[in-house]
Amino acid sequence: MTTKRDYYEILGLSRDASASDIKTAYRKLAMEYHPDRNKGDKEAEEKFKEVAEAYEALSDPNRRQMYDRFGHDGLRGTPGGGGFHDPFDIFRDVFGGSFGSIFDDLFGGRTDFGGRRARARGKDLQIKLKLSLEEIATGVKKKIKINKLVNCKACHGTGQKSGTQPSECPQCHGSGEIRQVSQSLFGRMVNVAPCPRCRGEGRIVTDPCETCHGEGRDRGQEEVEFSIPAGVSTGNYLTVEGKGNIGPRGGMPGDLIVTVEEKEHPLFLRHGEDVIFDLYLSYPQAVFGMDSEIPTLQIDSKNKDLDEEDLNRYKRVKITIPAGTQPGKVFRLRGKGIPELRGYHRGDLLVQVKLWVPTKLSVREKELIKELEEQENIHPPQEEKGFFQKVKEALNL
Repeated sequence: MTTKRDYYEILGLSRDASASDIKTAYRKLAMEYHPDRNKGDKEAEEKFKEVAEAYEALSDPNRRQMYDRFGHDGLRGTPGGGGFHDPFDIFRDVFGGSFGSIFDDLFGGRTDFGGRRARARGKDLQIKLKLSLEEIATGVKKKIKINKLVNCKACHGTGQKSGTQPSECPQCHGSGEIRQVSQSLFGRMVNVAPCPRCRGEGRIVTDPCETCHGEGRDRGQEEVEFSIPAGVSTGNYLTVEGKGNIGPRGGMPGDLIVTVEEKEHPLFLRHGEDVIFDLYLSYPQAVFGMDSEIPTLQIDSKNKDLDEEDLNRYKRVKITIPAGTQPGKVFRLRGKGIPELRGYHRGDLLVQVKLWVPTKLSVREKELIKELEEQENIHPPQEEKGFFQKVKEALNL
């Protein structure tokens, strides 16, 4: 597996470089390695793409901050997924407006890396993926089928009926662009726009495929496999590059954006990286204390097929509840929570004690509780009963 070079090294900059320094370095290197200035030079083409990728990452303040903290891994799950889409679009954005048109005039228009006219890129797809707390705690691999636009099988993505060939666009003569020259205070200006007849492709489908009607793509399904890291939460998203809709007539595919949605859990409540479990005790258990087994987010492999609400599904740890434990007391089990996303810290399992109050009692049980009610030590101390009265007196209410 090839290791990516440091983005600052690619642009020849230090890590404290300003936004202006980054743009200047990109402009210089993009001009030097542009494929239309280095015909047939594969190394120059790769460097042009590499420079564009580095600029796209470092020119965005948020993505630069993530890169500075976590390196290339920090850009996964951000828009672009740590890669980039089209180096020519970046080139045009940086040089911009009429300057971009002048450079197009010099270079002969926008092409792909094979010297052909670049076709339209397909649209991104977005899906929501529901994950359980157990999956979030460990990370998970998913394999899903998605409905999307794929290359038409009948014409293999060309849009042309089998056995026929597209023709050169008569309006732009195959260039894919319409150019208009005008004079201004600054001299001769060349404005370039995509050809409206062929939509910038340079070719026209003369005998459309009967299946896709000349689009070169059709509805289909694809099975996509990807990994979700541990510690994600609702709203986090992952970019799976090249798994969106295919572009028309052989255009590049868009990306698949997977947005995480956390499922509600019947036993645990998430609070950041910590997980809360409510432990209900009867009155005698709270008074006398007890040993209890607390479920964790780890699944017992022998019982993994049990229902989520079945405590036997989970690996458990023992804790001791001291005598006289009050409702609301929280016991902290270190490292039994959810790992920090792209970090080294792991949250805790917080066991919160609650008092179970029965709603159905037999006659004998009611008699025992009434008898207990008459005992002196059952009631809270008198000073605690008068707490709110003392507050009123202190405030002269």
